[in-house]
Amino acid sequence: MNFSYKFPAVKGIQAGREYYVVMVPLKFLSKLFVTDTEYVSPEYRAQRRLNESRIPTIKNYILNNRNNYVFSALSASIDGEFSFIPFKEGENIGILEIDMENTFLINDGQHRKAAIEEALKDDPSLGDETISVVFFEDKGLERSQQMFTDLNKHAVRTSNSLSTLYDSRDEFAVITKQVIAEIPFFQKYTDKEKDNLGKNSSKIFTLTNIYKANKNILHGSIQDGDKEFLVDFWTNVVNNIIEWQELLDKKLSKADLKRSYILCLNITLLALGRIGNYYYLHREINMPSQLIALRKIDWSRDNRADWNGRAVRDNGKVNTGEKAVILIANRIKELLGIPLTDAEKKSEKSLKR
Repeated sequence: MNFSYKFPAVKGIQAGREYYVVMVPLKFLSKLFVTDTEYVSPEYRAQRRLNESRIPTIKNYILNNRNNYVFSALSASIDGEFSFIPFKEGENIGILEIDMENTFLINDGQHRKAAIEEALKDDPSLGDETISVVFFEDKGLERSQQMFTDLNKHAVRTSNSLSTLYDSRDEFAVITKQVIAEIPFFQKYTDKEKDNLGKNSSKIFTLTNIYKANKNILHGSIQDGDKEFLVDFWTNVVNNIIEWQELLDKKLSKADLKRSYILCLNITLLALGRIGNYYYLHREINMPSQLIALRKIDWSRDNRADWNGRAVRDNGKVNTGEKAVILIANRIKELLGIPLTDAEKKSEKSLKR
Protein backbone atom coordinates (compact mmCIF):
# COMPACT_ATOMS: atom_id res chain seq x y z
CA MET A 1 0.00 0.00 0.00
CA ASN A 2 1.27 3.51 -0.88
CA PHE A 3 0.67 6.60 1.24
CA SER A 4 -2.44 6.00 3.26
CA TYR A 5 -5.09 7.53 5.48
CA LYS A 6 -5.20 6.05 8.98
CA PHE A 7 -8.33 6.33 11.10
CA PRO A 8 -9.17 4.86 14.51
CA ALA A 9 -12.09 2.62 13.70
CA VAL A 10 -14.65 0.17 15.04
CA LYS A 11 -15.36 -2.90 12.90
CA GLY A 12 -18.86 -4.30 12.61
CA ILE A 13 -20.74 -6.94 10.63
CA GLN A 14 -23.95 -6.51 8.63
CA ALA A 15 -25.36 -9.22 6.37
CA GLY A 16 -22.07 -11.08 6.67
CA ARG A 17 -20.07 -8.09 5.38
CA GLU A 18 -17.58 -6.06 7.36
CA TYR A 19 -18.01 -2.32 7.74
CA TYR A 20 -16.06 0.29 9.70
CA VAL A 21 -17.09 3.37 11.69
CA VAL A 22 -14.49 6.14 11.81
CA MET A 23 -14.34 9.76 12.96
CA VAL A 24 -13.24 12.11 10.17
CA PRO A 25 -12.19 15.72 10.80
CA LEU A 26 -14.49 18.03 8.84
CA LYS A 27 -11.56 19.64 7.05
CA PHE A 28 -10.70 16.28 5.44
CA LEU A 29 -14.10 15.72 3.83
CA SER A 30 -13.28 17.62 0.63
CA LYS A 31 -10.08 15.58 0.22
CA LEU A 32 -11.73 12.23 0.80
CA PHE A 33 -14.92 12.78 -1.16
CA VAL A 34 -14.79 14.54 -4.51
CA THR A 35 -18.13 15.49 -6.04
CA ASP A 36 -17.85 14.51 -9.69
CA THR A 37 -21.27 13.07 -10.55
CA GLU A 38 -22.94 16.27 -11.75
CA TYR A 39 -22.87 15.42 -15.44
CA VAL A 40 -22.85 11.66 -15.19
CA SER A 41 -25.99 9.93 -16.43
CA PRO A 42 -27.99 8.56 -13.46
CA GLU A 43 -27.62 4.91 -14.45
CA TYR A 44 -23.84 5.31 -14.15
CA ARG A 45 -23.78 6.83 -10.68
CA ALA A 46 -24.90 5.61 -7.27
CA GLN A 47 -26.42 8.72 -5.74
CA ARG A 48 -28.82 11.50 -6.60
CA ARG A 49 -27.55 14.65 -8.27
CA LEU A 50 -26.51 17.30 -5.79
CA ASN A 51 -29.33 19.79 -5.17
CA GLU A 52 -27.50 23.08 -4.72
CA SER A 53 -30.56 24.80 -3.26
CA ARG A 54 -30.43 22.59 -0.15
CA ILE A 55 -26.88 23.53 0.77
CA PRO A 56 -27.37 27.10 2.12
CA THR A 57 -30.09 25.91 4.52
CA ILE A 58 -27.88 23.19 6.00
CA LYS A 59 -24.86 25.50 6.05
CA ASN A 60 -26.81 28.18 7.96
CA TYR A 61 -28.06 25.54 10.38
CA ILE A 62 -24.43 24.74 11.25
CA LEU A 63 -23.30 28.35 11.58
CA ASN A 64 -26.39 29.52 13.48
CA ASN A 65 -26.12 26.64 15.93
CA ARG A 66 -22.36 26.57 16.25
CA ASN A 67 -22.41 25.17 19.79
CA ASN A 68 -25.18 22.61 19.43
CA TYR A 69 -25.55 21.48 15.79
CA VAL A 70 -25.77 17.73 15.26
CA PHE A 71 -25.31 15.46 12.23
CA SER A 72 -25.87 11.77 11.66
CA ALA A 73 -23.16 9.64 10.06
CA LEU A 74 -22.22 9.69 6.40
CA SER A 75 -22.23 6.35 4.59
CA ALA A 76 -19.51 5.68 2.03
CA SER A 77 -17.89 2.96 -0.06
CA ILE A 78 -14.15 2.37 -0.54
CA ASP A 79 -13.08 1.37 -4.04
CA GLY A 80 -9.54 0.07 -3.62
CA GLU A 81 -7.11 -1.30 -1.07
CA PHE A 82 -7.59 -0.94 2.67
CA SER A 83 -6.86 -2.96 5.78
CA PHE A 84 -8.09 -3.08 9.33
CA ILE A 85 -5.41 -3.50 12.01
CA PRO A 86 -6.89 -4.39 15.42
CA PHE A 87 -5.24 -3.02 18.53
CA LYS A 88 -5.27 -6.57 19.90
CA GLU A 89 -5.83 -9.78 18.00
CA GLY A 90 -9.52 -10.57 17.70
CA GLU A 91 -10.66 -7.09 18.76
CA ASN A 92 -13.07 -4.98 16.74
CA ILE A 93 -11.31 -1.72 17.66
CA GLY A 94 -8.23 -0.71 15.70
CA ILE A 95 -6.86 1.33 12.82
CA LEU A 96 -8.44 1.46 9.36
CA GLU A 97 -5.68 2.09 6.82
CA ILE A 98 -6.86 3.21 3.38
CA ASP A 99 -4.70 3.80 0.32
CA MET A 100 -4.80 7.49 -0.63
CA GLU A 101 -5.19 6.54 -4.29
CA ASN A 102 -8.57 4.98 -3.56
CA THR A 103 -11.90 6.37 -4.70
CA PHE A 104 -14.44 7.14 -1.97
CA LEU A 105 -18.11 7.28 -2.87
CA ILE A 106 -20.74 8.78 -0.55
CA ASN A 107 -23.79 6.55 -0.51
CA ASP A 108 -25.73 8.75 1.89
CA GLY A 109 -24.99 12.30 3.09
CA GLN A 110 -23.63 14.21 0.11
CA HIS A 111 -25.68 17.32 0.95
CA ARG A 112 -24.40 17.32 4.53
CA LYS A 113 -20.86 17.03 3.23
CA ALA A 114 -21.30 19.88 0.73
CA ALA A 115 -22.88 22.13 3.36
CA ILE A 116 -20.04 21.43 5.80
CA GLU A 117 -17.53 22.44 3.13
CA GLU A 118 -19.39 25.73 2.64
CA ALA A 119 -19.61 26.35 6.38
CA LEU A 120 -15.85 25.82 6.71
CA LYS A 121 -15.27 28.77 4.38
CA ASP A 122 -17.04 31.05 6.88
CA ASP A 123 -15.79 29.36 10.04
CA PRO A 124 -12.50 27.45 9.60
CA SER A 125 -12.54 26.53 13.30
CA LEU A 126 -15.03 23.82 12.38
CA GLY A 127 -12.22 21.95 10.63
CA ASP A 128 -10.99 20.06 13.69
CA GLU A 129 -14.47 18.87 14.66
CA THR A 130 -15.48 15.46 13.39
CA ILE A 131 -18.32 13.58 11.75
CA SER A 132 -18.76 9.83 11.85
CA VAL A 133 -18.43 7.96 8.57
CA VAL A 134 -19.53 4.39 7.99
CA PHE A 135 -17.23 2.80 5.39
CA PHE A 136 -18.22 -0.23 3.33
CA GLU A 137 -16.12 -2.06 0.77
CA ASP A 138 -17.09 -1.07 -2.76
CA LYS A 139 -18.49 -4.13 -4.54
CA GLY A 140 -19.14 -2.36 -7.84
CA LEU A 141 -21.68 0.10 -9.24
CA GLU A 142 -24.66 -2.23 -8.96
CA ARG A 143 -23.97 -2.88 -5.27
CA SER A 144 -23.41 0.84 -4.58
CA GLN A 145 -26.68 1.74 -6.30
CA GLN A 146 -28.47 -0.90 -4.23
CA MET A 147 -26.91 0.54 -1.06
CA PHE A 148 -28.21 3.99 -1.97
CA THR A 149 -31.68 2.54 -2.49
CA ASP A 150 -31.59 0.55 0.74
CA LEU A 151 -30.42 3.56 2.76
CA ASN A 152 -33.12 5.84 1.37
CA LYS A 153 -36.19 3.86 0.33
CA HIS A 154 -37.36 3.08 3.87
CA ALA A 155 -36.69 6.55 5.27
CA VAL A 156 -39.90 8.25 6.41
CA ARG A 157 -40.00 12.03 6.52
CA THR A 158 -40.83 13.35 9.96
CA SER A 159 -44.22 15.09 10.07
CA ASN A 160 -44.21 18.87 10.35
CA SER A 161 -46.22 18.60 13.56
CA LEU A 162 -43.70 16.30 15.22
CA SER A 163 -40.83 18.48 14.03
CA THR A 164 -42.57 21.51 15.55
CA LEU A 165 -43.19 19.63 18.79
CA TYR A 166 -39.53 18.74 19.19
CA ASP A 167 -38.11 22.07 17.94
CA SER A 168 -36.72 24.28 20.70
CA ARG A 169 -34.89 26.67 18.35
CA ASP A 170 -37.83 27.97 16.30
CA GLU A 171 -39.42 30.73 18.38
CA PHE A 172 -42.79 30.24 16.65
CA ALA A 173 -42.72 26.53 17.52
CA VAL A 174 -41.96 27.33 21.15
CA ILE A 175 -44.67 29.97 21.50
CA THR A 176 -47.25 27.79 19.72
CA LYS A 177 -46.66 24.94 22.17
CA GLN A 178 -47.00 27.38 25.07
CA VAL A 179 -50.28 28.73 23.71
CA ILE A 180 -51.75 25.27 23.19
CA ALA A 181 -50.79 24.31 26.75
CA GLU A 182 -52.75 27.30 28.11
CA ILE A 183 -55.94 26.77 26.09
CA PRO A 184 -57.78 23.60 27.18
CA PHE A 185 -59.72 23.31 23.91
CA PHE A 186 -56.52 23.27 21.85
CA GLN A 187 -54.82 21.00 24.34
CA LYS A 188 -57.63 18.46 24.02
CA TYR A 189 -58.18 18.57 20.27
CA THR A 190 -54.73 19.16 18.77
CA ASP A 191 -52.74 16.30 17.28
CA LYS A 192 -49.09 17.01 17.99
CA GLU A 193 -47.70 14.26 15.78
CA LYS A 194 -49.68 13.99 12.55
CA ASP A 195 -50.07 16.45 9.69
CA ASN A 196 -53.17 14.82 8.25
CA LEU A 197 -56.09 13.65 10.35
CA GLY A 198 -58.28 10.71 9.43
CA LYS A 199 -62.05 10.96 9.58
CA ASN A 200 -62.06 8.90 12.77
CA SER A 201 -59.36 10.92 14.52
CA SER A 202 -60.15 12.13 18.03
CA LYS A 203 -58.47 15.43 17.16
CA ILE A 204 -59.64 18.29 14.94
CA PHE A 205 -56.45 20.36 14.57
CA THR A 206 -52.79 19.63 13.91
CA LEU A 207 -49.93 21.33 15.70
CA THR A 208 -48.43 22.45 12.40
CA ASN A 209 -51.61 24.30 11.37
CA ILE A 210 -51.91 26.15 14.67
CA TYR A 211 -48.23 27.02 14.17
CA LYS A 212 -49.03 28.41 10.71
CA ALA A 213 -52.05 30.31 12.03
CA ASN A 214 -49.88 31.93 14.70
CA LYS A 215 -47.39 32.96 12.03
CA ASN A 216 -50.31 34.57 10.16
CA ILE A 217 -51.08 36.54 13.30
CA LEU A 218 -47.62 37.72 14.27
CA HIS A 219 -45.61 37.79 11.06
CA GLY A 220 -42.00 38.96 11.69
CA SER A 221 -40.16 38.06 14.87
CA ILE A 222 -41.74 37.46 18.25
CA GLN A 223 -41.90 40.38 20.66
CA ASP A 224 -42.50 40.65 24.40
CA GLY A 225 -46.16 40.07 25.21
CA ASP A 226 -46.92 38.13 22.02
CA LYS A 227 -47.68 34.90 23.86
CA GLU A 228 -50.18 36.72 26.05
CA PHE A 229 -51.81 38.23 22.97
CA LEU A 230 -52.09 34.84 21.26
CA VAL A 231 -53.62 33.24 24.35
CA ASP A 232 -56.09 36.11 24.67
CA PHE A 233 -57.06 36.02 21.00
CA TRP A 234 -57.52 32.25 20.73
CA THR A 235 -59.35 32.07 24.06
CA ASN A 236 -61.87 34.63 22.80
CA VAL A 237 -62.22 32.77 19.50
CA VAL A 238 -62.78 29.42 21.19
CA ASN A 239 -65.27 30.87 23.67
CA ASN A 240 -67.32 32.50 20.91
CA ILE A 241 -67.55 29.69 18.38
CA ILE A 242 -70.69 27.94 19.57
CA GLU A 243 -69.99 24.66 17.78
CA TRP A 244 -66.60 24.32 19.47
CA GLN A 245 -68.26 24.87 22.83
CA GLU A 246 -70.93 22.31 21.97
CA LEU A 247 -68.15 19.84 21.15
CA LEU A 248 -66.60 20.46 24.57
CA ASP A 249 -69.99 20.01 26.22
CA LYS A 250 -70.61 16.83 24.19
CA LYS A 251 -73.69 18.34 22.57
CA LEU A 252 -72.07 17.95 19.15
CA SER A 253 -69.99 15.01 18.00
CA LYS A 254 -66.62 15.35 16.29
CA ALA A 255 -68.00 13.47 13.30
CA ASP A 256 -70.87 15.93 12.88
CA LEU A 257 -68.54 18.90 13.37
CA LYS A 258 -66.17 17.65 10.67
CA ARG A 259 -68.95 16.64 8.29
CA SER A 260 -71.26 19.63 8.56
CA TYR A 261 -69.10 22.67 9.36
CA ILE A 262 -66.01 24.42 8.00
CA LEU A 263 -64.60 24.81 11.52
CA CYS A 264 -62.18 21.87 11.27
CA LEU A 265 -60.67 22.91 7.95
CA ASN A 266 -57.05 24.02 7.85
CA ILE A 267 -58.01 26.98 5.67
CA THR A 268 -60.50 28.20 8.28
CA LEU A 269 -57.93 28.03 11.07
CA LEU A 270 -55.45 29.96 8.92
CA ALA A 271 -58.16 32.48 8.06
CA LEU A 272 -58.77 33.04 11.77
CA GLY A 273 -55.05 33.71 12.00
CA ARG A 274 -55.51 36.57 9.53
CA ILE A 275 -58.28 37.93 11.76
CA GLY A 276 -55.88 37.73 14.68
CA ASN A 277 -53.32 39.74 12.72
CA TYR A 278 -55.82 42.58 12.35
CA TYR A 279 -56.28 42.79 16.11
CA TYR A 280 -52.55 42.40 16.64
CA LEU A 281 -51.95 45.48 14.51
CA HIS A 282 -54.88 47.43 16.01
CA ARG A 283 -54.49 47.09 19.75
CA GLU A 284 -56.72 50.13 20.30
CA ILE A 285 -59.77 48.07 19.29
CA ASN A 286 -61.75 46.22 21.94
CA MET A 287 -61.09 42.73 20.61
CA PRO A 288 -63.24 40.73 23.07
CA SER A 289 -66.35 42.82 22.38
CA GLN A 290 -65.97 42.41 18.60
CA LEU A 291 -65.25 38.69 18.70
CA ILE A 292 -68.59 38.06 20.39
CA ALA A 293 -70.02 38.43 16.87
CA LEU A 294 -68.43 35.06 16.02
CA ARG A 295 -71.43 33.55 17.80
CA LYS A 296 -73.76 34.78 15.06
CA ILE A 297 -71.79 33.32 12.16
CA ASP A 298 -73.28 30.32 10.38
CA TRP A 299 -70.25 28.04 9.93
CA SER A 300 -72.14 25.22 8.20
CA ARG A 301 -70.93 23.98 4.83
CA ASP A 302 -74.48 24.39 3.52
CA ASN A 303 -74.25 28.14 4.09
CA ARG A 304 -73.41 28.82 0.47
CA ALA A 305 -74.14 32.54 0.80
CA ASP A 306 -71.06 32.96 2.98
CA TRP A 307 -68.72 30.12 2.02
CA ASN A 308 -69.39 29.20 -1.60
CA GLY A 309 -66.30 30.02 -3.66
CA ARG A 310 -64.40 30.59 -0.44
CA ALA A 311 -64.32 27.43 1.68
CA VAL A 312 -66.30 25.20 -0.68
CA ARG A 313 -66.79 24.95 -4.43
CA ASP A 314 -70.02 24.63 -6.37
CA ASN A 315 -69.66 20.84 -6.26
CA GLY A 316 -69.34 20.89 -2.45
CA LYS A 317 -65.65 20.02 -2.37
CA VAL A 318 -63.33 21.93 -0.06
CA ASN A 319 -61.06 24.65 -1.44
CA THR A 320 -57.37 24.74 -0.59
CA GLY A 321 -54.55 27.22 -0.83
CA GLU A 322 -53.83 30.78 0.22
CA LYS A 323 -56.57 32.26 -1.95
CA ALA A 324 -59.20 30.31 -0.03
CA VAL A 325 -57.68 31.46 3.28
CA ILE A 326 -57.88 35.11 2.21
CA LEU A 327 -61.46 34.82 0.96
CA ILE A 328 -62.66 33.09 4.14
CA ALA A 329 -60.92 35.72 6.26
CA ASN A 330 -62.51 38.47 4.17
CA ARG A 331 -65.99 37.14 4.87
CA ILE A 332 -65.30 36.75 8.58
CA LYS A 333 -64.02 40.34 8.66
CA GLU A 334 -67.19 41.57 6.96
CA LEU A 335 -69.35 39.70 9.45
CA LEU A 336 -67.33 41.16 12.36
CA GLY A 337 -67.47 44.67 10.91
CA ILE A 338 -63.72 44.81 10.15
CA PRO A 339 -62.75 46.91 7.10
CA LEU A 340 -60.99 45.14 4.23
CA THR A 341 -57.63 46.27 2.91
CA ASP A 342 -57.26 47.33 -0.72
CA ALA A 343 -55.67 43.97 -1.55
CA GLU A 344 -58.56 42.13 0.14
CA LYS A 345 -61.11 44.23 -1.77
CA LYS A 346 -59.34 43.27 -4.97
CA SER A 347 -59.62 39.58 -4.10
CA GLU A 348 -63.36 40.09 -3.50
CA LYS A 349 -63.81 41.59 -6.95
CA SER A 350 -61.97 38.61 -8.39
CA LEU A 351 -64.36 36.25 -6.56
CA LYS A 352 -67.44 38.05 -7.86
CA ARG A 353 -66.15 37.88 -11.42
